[in-house]
Amino acid sequence: MTIPPRLRRTLTLLTRDASFLALGAPLHLFTGFLLFMIFGLVWEIIEGHDASVPVVLGFALILAVFSAPALTAAQRWRFRRLLGIDIPRSGWQRPQRQYGYHFLVGILLGGLEVLWLALLLSGVAAATVYVWVWGVPWEWRADHPGYSTQGFYVTLAGLAALAAAPALATVLVRLETHVGPGLLGPDPSEDLARRVVDLTESRDGIVDAADAERRRIERDLHDGAQQRLVSLALNLGLARATLTDLPPEAREVIDAAHREAKDAIEELNSLVRGLHPAVLDELGLDAALSGLAARAPLPVRLRVDLPQDPSERVAPSVEAVAYFVVSEALTNVAKHAPEATRAEVTVTRLGGILRVVIADDGVGGADPSGGTGLTGLAQRVRSVDGTFRMSSPVGEPTMMSVELPCPR
Repeated sequence: MTIPPRLRRTLTLLTRDASFLALGAPLHLFTGFLLFMIFGLVWEIIEGHDASVPVVLGFALILAVFSAPALTAAQRWRFRRLLGIDIPRSGWQRPQRQYGYHFLVGILLGGLEVLWLALLLSGVAAATVYVWVWGVPWEWRADHPGYSTQGFYVTLAGLAALAAAPALATVLVRLETHVGPGLLGPDPSEDLARRVVDLTESRDGIVDAADAERRRIERDLHDGAQQRLVSLALNLGLARATLTDLPPEAREVIDAAHREAKDAIEELNSLVRGLHPAVLDELGLDAALSGLAARAPLPVRLRVDLPQDPSERVAPSVEAVAYFVVSEALTNVAKHAPEATRAEVTVTRLGGILRVVIADDGVGGADPSGGTGLTGLAQRVRSVDGTFRMSSPVGEPTMMSVELPCPR
């Protein structure tokens, strides 16, 4: 006989759920028995019937306290073995959660499990009433001529109970899987805090790795391609100066190649500075920003108030973010605010905060959501847990404020 697949799945789930609930009932009701015994012993002490009751009560209290770890281990095994749910060990930082599960929630769940098991056994017994009724003496059947009709109704009731048992078991198992891991496992807030710490450390590692990679690329370009271009430009300049007897067409080719080489060197210098300026590592943020201000296409007033002690220098990743924020901001002023006649950059360190303020005297109207430049700045600032603020009302100056954490 072939069992239909749907019925086979139902029987498999019912077997799993029945095993899970049958094993959970004694584990849950054990603490209920302990509480019942403790309350009974307390009542005995109040009545004063037996002098040995305090000793038994102390033993029961000790058993109740030290049974929680064993019950937790048994519940974790039950969830893992029968449902495939692995509940992480929570330790005993917050034991009230486990005691609350075993001595309050668990007792209620144990009562529901017993009721479900009673329903299942009653359904099996009622559905097979015609099987076992023939085991009673024939005198009883002779004295109850209507037992066949009654057995029919009992069988129907048993089949209805068996039909409802799988759905009820599924509901009860889902309830336990929702409550059990939350109380027996680690506190969700602690787990969330741990995940936040892990993600923060991973983010910091990625930022440092990206900054180190930019430094490597800048060093390779500066020591490799840039030096080759400089050598090429020198050779072309030397050829232009010494080879005076060449035809005019050849001299024009050499002149054009020389200009292209110098332009390539300038573009490569800009690219290298955009990746990671060497002066930032060698001389610090003040010198790097001074170079930016000197190369800006409009007058820039720069004020930097940072500790001169090298031991109090901020982290390289924070310096890089501050540098690129100022660089991008000045580029935006030159590109999108042609009416601006000057800009002002102020960098100060207040305790554990590095504050960078960039302002111009343009007509405003900058929208952070209107392009990728300002959005990229905000994302770069957030990569080190900084804050980005911008004020650019139409017809008024624009001010950008960035605060970067730099703990000592």
